[in-house]
Amino acid sequence: MSEDRGKADSAAGSPDVDATAAGASDSAPVASRPTGKRPGRRTTAAATESPAAKVAGTPLATKAKPEKPRKENLFKRLRKFLREVIAELRKVIWPNRKQMITYTTVVLVFVTFMVAFISGLDLAFIKGVSWLFG
Repeated sequence: MSEDRGKADSAAGSPDVDATAAGASDSAPVASRPTGKRPGRRTTAAATESPAAKVAGTPLATKAKPEKPRKENLFKRLRKFLREVIAELRKVIWPNRKQMITYTTVVLVFVTFMVAFISGLDLAFIKGVSWLFG
């Protein structure tokens, strides 16, 4: 009986079984809206090294100097920069109207409180110093 129960528990409660039954897999297409999570694994630096650098002890690996990348035209670099900025802004998860109103209200209340608190401390220190030194 415990074997049947273990099989039922493992089949019903296992996330792997549920995901497979639902048709989901690790290589599912990306959602149409960004989730704010990073994509899968990134490549390591070892995978991008040149073959000469991977072989230790060879004269090429020890004496090879990295080539300086040729500087591109100013306008090409500016255009590339603007393209990358736009690409990054597309990844941003923008708040909706309700969230924006809530966040703005919280910030304004906090700033008002801090201004009042620091003004009160300033006034107290002025009164204290004038009382102490006369």
